[in-house]
Amino acid sequence: MEETRIALIGIIVENKDSVERLNAILHDNAEYIVGRMGLPLKEKGINVISVVMDAPQNVISSLSGKIGMLDGINSKVIYDRVR
Repeated sequence: MEETRIALIGIIVENKDSVERLNAILHDNAEYIVGRMGLPLKEKGINVISVVMDAPQNVISSLSGKIGMLDGINSKVIYDRVR
C-alpha cells in the first residue's frame, strides 16, 4: 500500500466561471477527499473552500497544480509532518 499524507487545501474562488471545472477536478479525486466545506462570502463576492485529503504526495501535488491553473482561483496546501 502506498504511503499517504494528510493535507488541507485552502481555496479562494473569485471567478465563478471556474467553479464547474474546479468541482470536476475535485470529483475526479473524490476517493482521496476526507471532507470538504465551502463558505460563500457574498459581501466580498468570493467563496472559500477547504478540502481535507488523505492521499499519496503525488496525488495531492497534482490536484493542487490543476486547481492553481484555474482562472480566478487561488489555493494553498498545508501538509502534515512526514513520519
